[in-house]
Amino acid sequence: MHEFAITQSMCDIVLEQAKKARVKKVGKINLVIGEMTGVVGDCVQFYFDFISRGTLAEGAALSFVMVPPKARCRDCDKLFDLKEFDWTCPYCGGNSLQIVAGKELFVESIEVE
Repeated sequence: MHEFAITQSMCDIVLEQAKKARVKKVGKINLVIGEMTGVVGDCVQFYFDFISRGTLAEGAALSFVMVPPKARCRDCDKLFDLKEFDWTCPYCGGNSLQIVAGKELFVESIEVE
């Protein structure tokens, strides 16, 4: 259900920027979503279709770029893809990790008509 609040915030941001730019219609919204956020694109699309009715964004296409989780080992400084149940460094076996990707959640760009 957190997708509803996220979609509402995203729609608010898009409409605010569209008003500032004095556009007539929002054509496409490009979103970046980290896989670790748990946000489901289909749910965002469902809520967006409902929330955007009667606004400049109604009918706009949503584009999703899903970012896989990555970490950097604090022991050996290597960068690697995180696996769901294995949070150890595949290079040195360390478990002191810094998450460097996978938690993103933002509007990358807005395409207007």
